[in-house]
Amino acid sequence: MLLAFVLAASCAPTVAERARGDAPATSVWVLDHGWHAALAVRRSDVDRVAWPDVDDFPQATFIELAWGDREFYMATSPSVWLAMRAAFKTSGSVLHVVGITTPLATAFPGADIVELRLAPVGFVALTRFIADEYARDDARRPIRLARGLYGASWFYAARGRYHLFNTCNTWVARALQHAGLPVSPAGTPTAGALMQQVRGVARALP
Repeated sequence: MLLAFVLAASCAPTVAERARGDAPATSVWVLDHGWHAALAVRRSDVDRVAWPDVDDFPQATFIELAWGDREFYMATSPSVWLAMRAAFKTSGSVLHVVGITTPLATAFPGADIVELRLAPVGFVALTRFIADEYARDDARRPIRLARGLYGASWFYAARGRYHLFNTCNTWVARALQHAGLPVSPAGTPTAGALMQQVRGVARALP
């Protein structure tokens, strides 16, 4: 989230295959919004046992989510000061989760979107990683904080500490790493650095 005011990213959609043998592959999308990256999955692909919270968006075709500093991400007018503060003194973290009913390219016409295809075990690992990132109450329910930035969306309290070397982009890299993809969170504080790795993985996989 942090480097919104300082660094930008680039463009070009690609598809990578991660399925083995005859196992059906499942798509996951990485979205570069120019200063921060997000993930998207098709809601119907999600195992509710692994990630039950997608049922907060019953009308959605896709679920987009990103992670970041609570104060900066939820600010109505984010500033350079808030960005710098987030880098060194976090107010906590949040997940921004959006239910999307249109194709991703229609919903985000300015975004660079890379599609990756995962084997079933990788997709389940990804969704379990995401579900584990929610902060939860004593009944194991996710903690809603406020309506999100656009569309049918919510901010949820999240686990983890945001800082200069642990940004929304490194969070996406960790999620993909949990899915079994050769993506390293090291050196991915910006969306551009993350997308360079993601496009390399997309080209390398058969």
